[in-house]
Order: sequence, then structure tokens, then C-alpha cells
Amino acid sequence: MMNRREAIQRVALLIGGTFSAPTLLAMENWDNAKNASGTAINLSDQQKLIVAEVAEMIIPKTSTPGAKDAGVPEFIVMMLRDCYKAPEQTIFLEGIQDLEKKGFLESDAAKRVELLTQIESDAARQIAAASKVLPYWRLMKELTMLGYFTSEQGIRSSFDYTPIPGKLEMIQLKPNQKSFAY
Repeated sequence: MMNRREAIQRVALLIGGTFSAPTLLAMENWDNAKNASGTAINLSDQQKLIVAEVAEMIIPKTSTPGAKDAGVPEFIVMMLRDCYKAPEQTIFLEGIQDLEKKGFLESDAAKRVELLTQIESDAARQIAAASKVLPYWRLMKELTMLGYFTSEQGIRSSFDYTPIPGKLEMIQLKPNQKSFAY
């Protein structure tokens, strides 16, 4: 039976270029914790709430579970603590502190969207400028997607599960039909 860590590594390989090099290296460090040289990242309760709210804005609850339902905020904190090195941890913490200073939790939904839209456009400019530093927003989105699509709730809500072994069939997907996970 495959464990979650092995599944994450395989999903990352299948997805290919969707994840950045630091995220792929962090997953490698996950297998061999003694190679991880990150520092102990400590988020306050308010900062953890910000992580949860931002993750939920990236993958909101609709007819399917949202990021909070899938345990993504806890996954993000665990990945940062156990797998990422100090530079990525510092960038992430600075991004959360910036949102904290701007009153993210006290803001209404429209202001939150405005704040995150600005952060995303800043990150796009930073990436376009070939910065060697992974922006906070890119790291947040990657960890949110990784946590969601490797969780049981994310897989079950996004794919129709067909157990293997079974006969191989060429199936035509109908519009809006979920893809299959084998």
C-alpha cells in the first residue's frame, strides 16, 4: 500500500512543472528529514487563521470540500516546518506578517480579494524579473494545491475512483465529468 508521502511525490512527478524547485526539493527533504535545514517556524494563532483563510480563498468550499475541510492549513504549516529551508520559511512568514499588518482577518471579502490580487500581481512581476526568490504567493498556492489534491477529500471530490485491477477501457469524458483516478 502506498503512503501519503509516496503519493505526493508521484503526483508531483506527474504534474511536472506545476510545482517550483523549492517545493520539489522540500518533498525530497521530507523523506530524509536530516537533510532539511529549516528552522523551527512558529506561527501565531492569528497567522494560522490567515493561512487558513487564504487557503480557503484559493480552494473555497462549494458543492465540494474546501481547503479547510481537507486539512490544508495544517498541511501547509507542517510542510513549512518539516520540509522547507530557512529562506522559504522566512519569505512565507514575511508574506503572512504583511497580510497581518494590512488587517486581512478584519477586512471584508472584497478587501481580502483586493489584497490577494495585489500580492499575486507583485509575485508575477517578481517571477517575470527572474528573481531567485520564490514569492510568498507562489509558495502559498503550491502548498494549498499540494495539500488539497493529496488529501482524501480533495481526491474524492475531484476524481471518480475506479479500482484496479480492472479491464482497460477508453472512456470518452462528457462535459463537466470528473476525470478518473486509478
